[in-house]
Amino acid sequence: MNKLFHLLIFFFIGGNLCAQGNSAPKYLRDANVAFESGKYFDAIDLLKNACDKIGTKGSLKEKGNVRFKLAEAYRLISRYEEANENYDVCIELKYFDVNPDVYFLQGEMLRMMGDYGKAQKSYSEFKKISNGARASELETALKACEEYKFYDMMEPEVNYQVKCETKINRKEYDMSPSYADKKGYKVYFSSGREESFGSGRDPITGEKYMDIFVAEFDKNGDPTGVTSIDENGIVNTSENEGTVCFDKKFKTMYFTRCPSKERMKMGCDIWVVDLVEGEFTNVRKMNLKTDESISVGHPCLTQDGKMLIFASDMKSSGGDKSFGGRDLWYVTYDKKAKTWSTEPKNMGPAYNTAGNELFPSIGKSGKFFFASDGHKGIGGLDIFYSNPVKDKVNEWSAPKNMGYPINSPSNDYAITDRGRTGFFTSERRLTNGQNAPDIWSYAIPPNLFDLRVIVHEFGSPKDRIGDATVTVSPVEADSWEGVTDEKGTTIKWDIKSGKTRYINDDQEYSINASKEGYLINKESAKISTVGLNESQSFIVEVELVHIEEDIRTPEVRYPLNQWDFINDETCMSKDSLLFLSDLLSSHPYITIDLFSHTDSRSSAKYNQVLSENRAKAVYKFLVEEKGIDPRRIQPIGMGEAEPATWTNENGEEIVLTEKYINKFRSSDKAKFERLHQINRRTTARITSQEFDPTTSPEANPDWMEFKPLK
Repeated sequence: MNKLFHLLIFFFIGGNLCAQGNSAPKYLRDANVAFESGKYFDAIDLLKNACDKIGTKGSLKEKGNVRFKLAEAYRLISRYEEANENYDVCIELKYFDVNPDVYFLQGEMLRMMGDYGKAQKSYSEFKKISNGARASELETALKACEEYKFYDMMEPEVNYQVKCETKINRKEYDMSPSYADKKGYKVYFSSGREESFGSGRDPITGEKYMDIFVAEFDKNGDPTGVTSIDENGIVNTSENEGTVCFDKKFKTMYFTRCPSKERMKMGCDIWVVDLVEGEFTNVRKMNLKTDESISVGHPCLTQDGKMLIFASDMKSSGGDKSFGGRDLWYVTYDKKAKTWSTEPKNMGPAYNTAGNELFPSIGKSGKFFFASDGHKGIGGLDIFYSNPVKDKVNEWSAPKNMGYPINSPSNDYAITDRGRTGFFTSERRLTNGQNAPDIWSYAIPPNLFDLRVIVHEFGSPKDRIGDATVTVSPVEADSWEGVTDEKGTTIKWDIKSGKTRYINDDQEYSINASKEGYLINKESAKISTVGLNESQSFIVEVELVHIEEDIRTPEVRYPLNQWDFINDETCMSKDSLLFLSDLLSSHPYITIDLFSHTDSRSSAKYNQVLSENRAKAVYKFLVEEKGIDPRRIQPIGMGEAEPATWTNENGEEIVLTEKYINKFRSSDKAKFERLHQINRRTTARITSQEFDPTTSPEANPDWMEFKPLK
């Protein structure tokens, strides 16, 4: 689909319609010359005059030919409604018998106007009479109509807020914004406004030849003024200039310059200029083409400065083929030779289509953006993006349509991106009825995040810890603290003051808690909002280990007179021992003593050996099955010497001595066994918080060997 290329990409397109011979009347010759020279603005009045003068005199073919050119002239300066009206007249004149494209091009105009139902009908009529012409374009267009026919009801794919920058734009064309400083306070763009350099006017648009202007913004994002970047004729000249990009230091600028009407047969070029103390100097043209009639433009420099991507109508270079229309090409920089390669490479079928691919740019996060009318889109040129491939240099994923509201049924292109904010060009209709290129801005509203922290005993979420100090430390900001209430919970951290929030976009946070009598956490909990596209409430649990008393593990059982673990439906002892494994894994700097106890049955000597073996069984489980460093654990058998304390049904704390348990030998056999089991327990005590694997002595090898029971 042809577009207003001289305006959009500064590429001259010659007329490809049937010309009238020298025998035609002067009014018709003048109209044809203007149109076929690409002077569409000038041609409109001449063609309208020709239509009036032909009246009923000419043949349907003659009248249809002039009317078709008038429709094309309107289309090529983005006046879609006038173009559509004239295509309608062409259809009434049955001009489709001469040129079936009238139906296809009318479909394009209807799609640009958002009338997908009528566009489908026009495309279908074209399909009937086209004999397979434009097959790829037609398939893409029909699929887009089917997908976007309910455009008004579409939900935004991303919560973009878009705004027409009315304080920057004029009634003339304004387009191709690009950030010109690191902070994003300066935006360069192209415009044909009256302040442009020189006095000539572009016969295509009727406006002055385009220059590059700068819009400056304050910290709140409000524009403070627009001026020409250059009034000395170094960058801005009597020709068309626009579509710029900068190196990462904003010391070198690449831009497009296209010849004025006196040199229309010459294509556009990419130029380079240096900025020294705010002044332009050393302007020079890049050598990217083999023929002056070829056009190159829309420079895009990758973040590392090693690849320059651009749009061109070149057909081949170095064996690379063109895919049709305008393609994206690139050259690479040789740092040693300090030169760019002289044979451009095509970006390939992942990006280029039979349509047109234009306006490449690189966003803040390394995303690759470009505009296309060949990939499936809402209408006209749509903006697409590709994510950088991880661990690859200057490689990107398959392109995706940015969707509504960045894209519209009209042309949308030339985006400059700073992550959550940016600018682009759109030709969508404004409330005043204007339908011309303007600068638009977009912003993704900040996601709303909040944080609440719960502190509890290690391995026991129900045992909350009140009066614990919680510290939250952002990677790129100051930390803050809070104290847990009696339920072990902090307040909800959301709004800090005014519009400032505690948890912000694209940030990482470390969270820790502390309290006297509890083990210091050297490993913090972490949350991240990097890459999150939706609001979220974070609830983070922080576990603290009490170090003023023994750490009792969950229940571990052994068969009578054995040290094997019971693992059945009655007790999964190994699952319980994961408590100790998790403790040692999450606190790799601590060492523990591991104590195993028996009940009072059998002799004291027998129980001592049995308890040592049971302690060793836990030790071997942690070392052999869970991979814990054996130097961090010391297994100790306690025999029957230290009976456990138990709280009875009346809330009384009872020491489970042999004498007490024997009260239930006859009266309550189940309770008798249960109380003995409580004494058969495993506990641990933290002995150090300074384990150093480089200096710690070897573990006792005897701890891996069980003793025989006598």
